[in-house]
Amino acid sequence: MAYRPSLVLPFSPILLLLFPLSAPAAEEPATCLACHQDQAGVLDTRHGTAGDPDSPAGSGRACSACHGTNDAHPDDPRGNPFPVRFTRGTVPAREQTGACMECHGGNRHLAFWESGRHARNDVRCNDCHAVHAPPPRGSAVAFTRRDPSAAPFVNTGRELEYETCIRCHKRVRIEIGKPSHHPVVEGKVACSSCHNPHGAQSPGMIRHETLNVQCWSCHADKRGPFLFQHPAVEENCLSCHSPHGSSHTKLLNERVPNLCQDCHDWSRHPGTAYSADQGFERIPGSPARSANTRFVARSCLNCHNAIHGSNAPATRGKYLTR
Repeated sequence: MAYRPSLVLPFSPILLLLFPLSAPAAEEPATCLACHQDQAGVLDTRHGTAGDPDSPAGSGRACSACHGTNDAHPDDPRGNPFPVRFTRGTVPAREQTGACMECHGGNRHLAFWESGRHARNDVRCNDCHAVHAPPPRGSAVAFTRRDPSAAPFVNTGRELEYETCIRCHKRVRIEIGKPSHHPVVEGKVACSSCHNPHGAQSPGMIRHETLNVQCWSCHADKRGPFLFQHPAVEENCLSCHSPHGSSHTKLLNERVPNLCQDCHDWSRHPGTAYSADQGFERIPGSPARSANTRFVARSCLNCHNAIHGSNAPATRGKYLTR
């Protein structure tokens, strides 16, 4: 007869060590939520998962893990608040962030939090994250968004990250609303696709070490190396492009040929559009003998189309022409 293990295990003290009782984990939030009913959403988050040993609830301290303990609080809530309160002005921002770092400090994305601009400007974790609210459908993080998105081109049901960021970054909010922009509003690109909001030692807290490398992470066809490199491109992509948005096509800072003439205004045919012999139009009696045709359906890119660099031989590559 084959051996069949019994499904009924005898009581043993060893089992209590392997499978501890979870009553304290469920008891603490119930006591707190008797008064703080508006925070009941915490039970639907990872913080309130009693079966997860890495969560505050699973460790038996669903609320006190973050807020600390104060046995006198239930008798006199106003006179005996919890040690850590996550409202601005009650406890220093560093202490509020420190309560989160006790669990999340080992995350590699938080390695440079102290050197980031958010930490230096007293931005707290709960300024961006809704720690008591479950993430919406299709999202991994719950943000402290005030109102739902009403953008006409949004093509996702996820909570959009940029709506939390633009509450502080007002200038960026204006730029991403311009005709030419990265698809941030549409939900295809997030702010964290380029920036690490949890701190970085790079300029603008971008994810890569330099801005050009950050751009090349998506625009690999512009990376090169090229036999003939455009110096402005090699130095900085922002020499010609505005990363968040622009009123001109392809995120350009200006329209072509004006953008090109910011640098190429001293020699050869780009030069200055106005001269002693030519102008915008032919005015009788003026010294200009004819209209300058560079204003009419002309673009530097009609000829110099390899604007980021070229591997073509001879003068074709040297002047980035077709």
